[in-house]
Amino acid sequence: MEQVLLQRLQDAVLTISFNRPEARNAWNHALEDALRNALLAADVNPDVRVIVLTGEGKTFCPGPDPKAISSGQSHRAVASSSGDFDQRYSYMLGLRKPLIAAINGAAAGVGFCLTLYCDLRFIAENAKITTAFSRRGLVAEHGSAWMLPRLIGWMNASDLLLSGRILAGREADAIGLARCLAGENFLTMVEAYARDLAQNCSPRSMMIIKQQLREAWSQSLAQATAVSTEQTSRCIGSEDVAEGMAHFLEKRPARFRSLA
Repeated sequence: MEQVLLQRLQDAVLTISFNRPEARNAWNHALEDALRNALLAADVNPDVRVIVLTGEGKTFCPGPDPKAISSGQSHRAVASSSGDFDQRYSYMLGLRKPLIAAINGAAAGVGFCLTLYCDLRFIAENAKITTAFSRRGLVAEHGSAWMLPRLIGWMNASDLLLSGRILAGREADAIGLARCLAGENFLTMVEAYARDLAQNCSPRSMMIIKQQLREAWSQSLAQATAVSTEQTSRCIGSEDVAEGMAHFLEKRPARFRSLA
């Protein structure tokens, strides 16, 4: 795992970095397996409250490893499942803890798709991203034709998928795909945001809000409102609400419990 991923835990924020410098962090089966194992382990680790995903060096993940493509080993048959959050990469949305993509450099193809399954995306101003599928004779892969319209609207999704053109950080920000930050100290700024979540927000609240966001995609407004009313009733009188009010009134750091 250490050959393809670097992991650093600090202040309850776990930063996971793709680490294949010889291939510019290109995607392969070993990297896919290592990432899945690392994310699932982090999700049950009480010391981790927020996860940041980035690339070591100057790239995020520029897509499949060309060597794997040329040898016919880039495609992978996976067992079919009917669960929306039990697909090859959609399990990332099902994590209990916030997952933040820090797109520090080139992200294309599957590397681009991975970021869609993160809860939040930050992109360096000079980073370049592309779906690339239509320019490689491929189709919209990994559920991207479903995810993109919901994230940035039908027209923007059609533009990115049909053209396969390259866009940089500021345009990604303009269409609502990612928050653009300056390239200098980029990861430091993303991790500062992650630390704010880890230190000041209830892990239980964030877990339930993530669940609400996922379920809302297939709910009516009435259904989503009913769920929020039920969850709010459960919160009233809870230890987390008591702590939330106490640290606010006492003007001190929060002391929320970690998820078990």
